[in-house]
Amino acid sequence: MSPSPEHRPRPGGGPSTGRRALLRGTVAASAALALPVAGAAPAFARSGRPRAGWGVQVGDVTTSSGLVWVRSDRPARMVVETSATESFRRTRRMYGPLLGPGTDHTGTTALRGLPAGEEVLYRVLLADPDDPRRVGEPVYGTFRTAPQRRRQGVRFLWSGDIAGQGWGINPDVGGYRVYEEMRRLDPDFFLCSGDTIYADGVIEPTVRLPDGRVWRNVTTEEKSRVAQSLDEFRGNFRYNLLDENVRRFNAQVPTVAQWDDHEVRNNWYPGQILDDPRYAVKDVDVLARRAMRAFAEYFPVSTLPAGGGRGTGRGGRMHRVVRHGPLLDVFVLDMRSYRNANSPGRQADDEQGILGAEQLAWLKRELVRSRAVWKVIAADMPIGLVVPDGSTDFEAIAQGDPGAPLGRELQIAELLRFVKHRRITGTLWLTADVHYTSAQHYAPERAAFQDFAPFWEFVSGPLAAGGFPANALDATFGPERVFVRAPERANVSPMESPQYFGEVQIDGGSGELTVRLRAEGGTVLFTKVLQPGRVGQ
Repeated sequence: MSPSPEHRPRPGGGPSTGRRALLRGTVAASAALALPVAGAAPAFARSGRPRAGWGVQVGDVTTSSGLVWVRSDRPARMVVETSATESFRRTRRMYGPLLGPGTDHTGTTALRGLPAGEEVLYRVLLADPDDPRRVGEPVYGTFRTAPQRRRQGVRFLWSGDIAGQGWGINPDVGGYRVYEEMRRLDPDFFLCSGDTIYADGVIEPTVRLPDGRVWRNVTTEEKSRVAQSLDEFRGNFRYNLLDENVRRFNAQVPTVAQWDDHEVRNNWYPGQILDDPRYAVKDVDVLARRAMRAFAEYFPVSTLPAGGGRGTGRGGRMHRVVRHGPLLDVFVLDMRSYRNANSPGRQADDEQGILGAEQLAWLKRELVRSRAVWKVIAADMPIGLVVPDGSTDFEAIAQGDPGAPLGRELQIAELLRFVKHRRITGTLWLTADVHYTSAQHYAPERAAFQDFAPFWEFVSGPLAAGGFPANALDATFGPERVFVRAPERANVSPMESPQYFGEVQIDGGSGELTVRLRAEGGTVLFTKVLQPGRVGQ
């Protein structure tokens, strides 16, 4: 099934002729090779040759580079060709890695020396390693590099929480249709703010809703139980790629991906030993290493080599800066790998906190180094929203005590103080995690801790998961909930409540940054315009 022949509107003008043709033809066809069935990749017509039925995706795009990802159905050599026109008569060819079982037949090829602020048309070819003349059907994609001049502006989307609480790919409602809505908005990139999978969440064939309707899921063997083996984690990442909307989106919109807890298990922390009877593997560190390896295999991340990741012995880390031209730097945090144990959070001294001392020092250095007009801090958890873990412990930063900073709040207080005293301009925080959308403004005059400049935190999600009521606020940093849209009961299905994502647009002329909180269906729920060059907002 191919999508209708559409192209994506660009801010300030339509797509180039080459891009328009590509979006109408080859990319759409690549994303819709066949309908997904029982976990098997869509098939190509050329039998006996490598197949790339899981589509393509691009990650961590800068002014001159990008990472192209693909998965083969068998051992193959990855080859990427780029072209200035849709005809691909004149191409630039890059030879990528040999794809094999060591990375679940996935691979990433770096494209370097690209022109800034322009469309890049590419195709991925998979060649038989024993006979390079035997090449599978090409898979096409397109993306824009970051602009070198600020006048071009930047626009991106963010959200998270995919295939959670038992709500998977439902063909009756068109699958993950919110991805098609996001694709048509033509963002420069998509920031996926964690919970990219739910490795601890089983997908049943059907779920009965409170009103009697039945939700029907596409199911796979790996989603029939919690993930413990490396292959089970890999199967969780493959699950979302069964959706045609996701594959079409990936072929046209680059991603900046980060993880949170459900890539491993709900509310996990390093050193945790599980008492969950569903798990034969009780050591969370073992599960986390396998999850990180699968994440690195299935997302193109500049700091994570495939098969690598913290604790795997092969290097790499999740936290990084993605520089998107003079207007924007995205500081991608990892609030999982370095945190201390979840606890009541009342300790008066906490050097480790939620980031770890090393990551905090890195973030301070990079914020000082940044010359971008706007510095987006991509957090996988919120600051002032109280997220419990059981009856006594807390999962995020806030712990419900409205007084002076304690526990993990101490580290955030140190960071906020640093931003103020080093006069770092243009910071704002984006996150997902809590399964509703909201805007919080933090101000020292409302806070117990006052040595910081005012700032905004925006929350959006889920993309394909259950909706939940709004969390309580912790007054330590003086948050005011300026806007919220959340259901009144827990785990409201995507049939009953729209899915949410956010949009950020930076004007190349004025430098103004506009945040829009969106609901599936085209509704803009809330808009906030921020001014550039200010330490506080």
